[in-house]
Amino acid sequence: MNYLIPANTKKGQLILGLFRPFDLILFLTGVFITVILLAFMPLTETWVTILVLSPAILCGFLVMPVPYYHNVLTIIIEMYEYFSTPQTYHWKGWCFMDGKENKRK
Repeated sequence: MNYLIPANTKKGQLILGLFRPFDLILFLTGVFITVILLAFMPLTETWVTILVLSPAILCGFLVMPVPYYHNVLTIIIEMYEYFSTPQTYHWKGWCFMDGKENKRK
């Protein structure tokens, strides 16, 4: 009666097996802003082209999948939460009784 759960069971809940709805909204917003900027900005200089393409590149980088995490945005959020919240570590000790007396009757 042993049950084996596949490692990729969460992928079935994702869009195309990679993206959450927020990830797609973020990426499509970046692409939409880039398309609008491409339509209205003159691309005569290299730095202007890089600046115009930066929203899509940045959003694409944030939703890029990475191992052991969902994507880069998840790593950034986890790091922020870790460093911005106070960490408390409770030491349990190394002894068998764990600071409690053994009461035998």
